[in-house]
Amino acid sequence: MFFRAVTFAFLLIAAPVVQAAGLKKIEVPADHTGQAITATQWAPCARPAKDIQAGPFVISGVRDCPVAGKNLPLILISHGFGGASLSHHDTAEALSDAGFIVVALNHPDDTLSNTERFHNRQALLTRATDVKRLLDYMLTSSPDSAIINPNSIGFFGFSRGGYTGLILAGAQPDFKKLHIPCENEASATCGDANTQKIPLLPPSRDPRIKAFVLADPLSTVFADPTSLKHITAPIDLWGSQHGGDGVSATDILTLAQNLPVSPTLHIVPNAGHFSFLTLCPPPLAERAPALCKDSPNFDRAAFHQKFNANIISFFRKNLAIAPQP
Repeated sequence: MFFRAVTFAFLLIAAPVVQAAGLKKIEVPADHTGQAITATQWAPCARPAKDIQAGPFVISGVRDCPVAGKNLPLILISHGFGGASLSHHDTAEALSDAGFIVVALNHPDDTLSNTERFHNRQALLTRATDVKRLLDYMLTSSPDSAIINPNSIGFFGFSRGGYTGLILAGAQPDFKKLHIPCENEASATCGDANTQKIPLLPPSRDPRIKAFVLADPLSTVFADPTSLKHITAPIDLWGSQHGGDGVSATDILTLAQNLPVSPTLHIVPNAGHFSFLTLCPPPLAERAPALCKDSPNFDRAAFHQKFNANIISFFRKNLAIAPQP
């Protein structure tokens, strides 16, 4: 989604976990369908965890650790507007520790490092294609492709990432319903963002993805129930009670009602929109309170323990995960 305090979103790093997660960087080469995509991969690792420096932060894991296991399920993670591959680091690590390969991408047109397209609706057109290209790479060209179970693919998306998931599940957005909030509503950039004509997206459903977890998705562009009629995959839908940044609990309830297959629905008491982001290190909490400050009655760390455990259970139930040897 859209938020002002995006400058530090890429710094979002979770607290260390007990088990190790193999960590590596991925790059999908540019081709005729889009520009190069960078991503971060977490995977089960049999080696003891070490401290990995990521800028000023430390992550618990093992760089380039050989993946432990075979026939493993794969989860793709799509960040929100101005986010990055580390924005849901704790969720990725929890899934990896539970036996999943997890890959979180940086959407080239919609990530923190690309300020050129901030407040530009055009970035919404490329998101589903980004995920499809990443999935193609993981199943065919990745060094780990042989150990991925192609029948056990899941998706996690937050905010605009949730919007991306709905498209991949079969939804058709109506961009006339979209307004992008800007810091300066009178600026030319803001005007361009909300007046430019966006073509109708071609159908982008990806049947390889079998189950979806969506957290506070941008859903106003799916207000018409007919825009959702082709969705058949199971959805675990999360909404924050207080919402924010263009998303409200009412939007989530409307989406749940309009989906042709009833989702598992959670409205999280006392949570705000950014409560779904991973824990903020103290320096980030001080510099970007809009991303990090929750309601006095909300414990983000405690919530994420339950949130991540629920996501693991959902994917285990809804993906055909083969037993480990």
